[in-house]
Amino acid sequence: MPGRLRIQRPSPTTVSFTVSNAARRSNSPAKIFFGLQILLRALLFCCVILATAARIRHFFLLENGRILQWKLIWASPLGAHICRLVDSYNPWAMAAVNTLIVYGVFRRGYTEESLLVIRGFGIQTSTSSSTYLSSAATRFIPTTQIQDIVIHEAFKGFEVRFYLAVIVEGEPDVLVVFPHLLPKREILEEVWRGSRRCLYDAKS
Repeated sequence: MPGRLRIQRPSPTTVSFTVSNAARRSNSPAKIFFGLQILLRALLFCCVILATAARIRHFFLLENGRILQWKLIWASPLGAHICRLVDSYNPWAMAAVNTLIVYGVFRRGYTEESLLVIRGFGIQTSTSSSTYLSSAATRFIPTTQIQDIVIHEAFKGFEVRFYLAVIVEGEPDVLVVFPHLLPKREILEEVWRGSRRCLYDAKS
């Protein structure tokens, strides 16, 4: 899915460019589908927790808590059925399946990359992680180390791709902005003009 650009200007000296390939949720069907996805993820995670608790019931004493009465759960017909079902599977195979399910539940499913420009301070690049459990990878470059911001072209397979790059003083390689999404040239040109205007144009 091609990346889309979102521009935010919290102040006259600060501008944020965000490129994302997340699905649009502008109409009602898309919002309903997104809500169903969240509900399915929550249901799968609860199933993993319940199956894991049933599996370790013999190894760890699960006392009755204020919210969950474990003894009543295991004694119920549904709880007894879950225990029999869980006990019939290999524990290592079950652990592997649960791990895959948890990864799928917390997997982000889209990539979001941003460039934050602050006049007088520098720029910060950010790339979202693959899951919701880890934070984004960021890097800050002060203005004194920025030599230039340029648009280059390169070959990716048999295709010519354009990319936005920051030339950093003292580094042999350039810093590629939006390295995973590599948005279209029109988006790169808009980000290039806006970032240079914010960094160097005192009248912007």
